[in-house]
Amino acid sequence: MERNSSGWRRGLLVFSVLLVAACAGYSGSNLKPGVSTLPEVMASMGSPAMVWKNPDGSEQLAYPRGPAGTQTFMAYVGPDGKLQRIEKVLNVENFARVQAGMSKDQVLRILGPSGSQWTQFYSRSNQLAWSWLFCNAWNAQEFFDVMFDASTGIVHSTGQHPNLAGPGGVQPPCSQ
Repeated sequence: MERNSSGWRRGLLVFSVLLVAACAGYSGSNLKPGVSTLPEVMASMGSPAMVWKNPDGSEQLAYPRGPAGTQTFMAYVGPDGKLQRIEKVLNVENFARVQAGMSKDQVLRILGPSGSQWTQFYSRSNQLAWSWLFCNAWNAQEFFDVMFDASTGIVHSTGQHPNLAGPGGVQPPCSQ
């Protein structure tokens, strides 16, 4: 009996260590600005969903944590190949930066890609909707929506709505 308990505890310990290691890589919290290199960022956080190379040699890497995740991280790497910073971008400050008249690429640079399951085309109005799942200030899930003119790819409008996919049509809480 004691042998089974010891094995169970060892298994729990291994699981806990793996969970902590996975969480560190999830957000890049184990990386150090000014010290960590681009290969270390990618080893820790994985392959980015999108990469932008700037004229000065710096790069911006998008890490959406989905498909049902509520966070997207942007890693900024300088021309010297060193990490400058990592930012969570799905927040009201960045949503406010998205304005009518912007292009799809400008929106992607701010928020990263939306989930493919939350992309919808509305043929009657010729609009394309991109949505991002995020956690609001009350720790409940919401969507931030960007409506594009489907012909031009230019932002028409933005908005927010609750995620009502929880039991009984209630907003699911965020599990942070």
